Amino acid sequence: MIVSAARCNSGSIPGILMPCLSVYLRSNGVSMRAQSGKESKRMAMQALVVTGGDCPPSEMINTLARTYRFVIAADSGVDICRKAGIMPDLCIGDFDSVSARMLEEVPSERLLRFPEDKDYTDTELALMTARERGAVRVALAGAGGGRLDHLLAVRALFERPHAMDEWHTAQESVYLLPPGSRIGILASKGTIVSVFPLSKGAEGMHSEGLKWPLDGLSWEAGDFGISNRTTEEEAWIHSGLKPILVVLPIGTDAFVSALNLV
Repeated sequence: MIVSAARCNSGSIPGILMPCLSVYLRSNGVSMRAQSGKESKRMAMQALVVTGGDCPPSEMINTLARTYRFVIAADSGVDICRKAGIMPDLCIGDFDSVSARMLEEVPSERLLRFPEDKDYTDTELALMTARERGAVRVALAGAGGGRLDHLLAVRALFERPHAMDEWHTAQESVYLLPPGSRIGILASKGTIVSVFPLSKGAEGMHSEGLKWPLDGLSWEAGDFGISNRTTEEEAWIHSGLKPILVVLPIGTDAFVSALNLV
């Protein structure tokens, strides 16, 4: 059975996004929390959402899938997963961009179909589903290049309650650093690093191993630090009191950890 979800006419208020998804599913007799113990344990850890657009190479998709363990394909992300030899644990969307042959390969119980006209994009629905199922960390692969409005929409997802923690495209990786966290960057000297605060008044940032230090800077709305460079093979950025985005070249080794400073 392919589960169909009806349109939710509740608007776009962030606070109702998760309940809205539950309404979608309950109306079709599906519980997002009705999962096996094994699946629940996987989802309590982390999930990978694969969507269309410019994507990392198949090798990296496979590495991410092994790391994140539970894979959700959003619409044409089904094609990307199957070409990489990955069978998604769940497929979400209106499937208007998926090849029929690839879709036929997916077991019907893993398909969750939404109407073409809906309040949220397929990518956002996949992120909402991952969070509602209990994923504490979510990575997004794909959604690079293509239409500018799509790129801006994905960027806006970082400010949603169900935001992804990482976004990997064919060219870059974007990491969300919550307040009081840091990212370690292990890369050759001269690696490009860009920083985008998500709100004004981003203070308390600290960096180590960057050509232009971030210490002492007070960021206003719209400010950004683009094309900074590493001066050491190990660099660090501390987010300070507000959330920030860190953009790195695809394939750069990086990890985010909490500092418990705020």
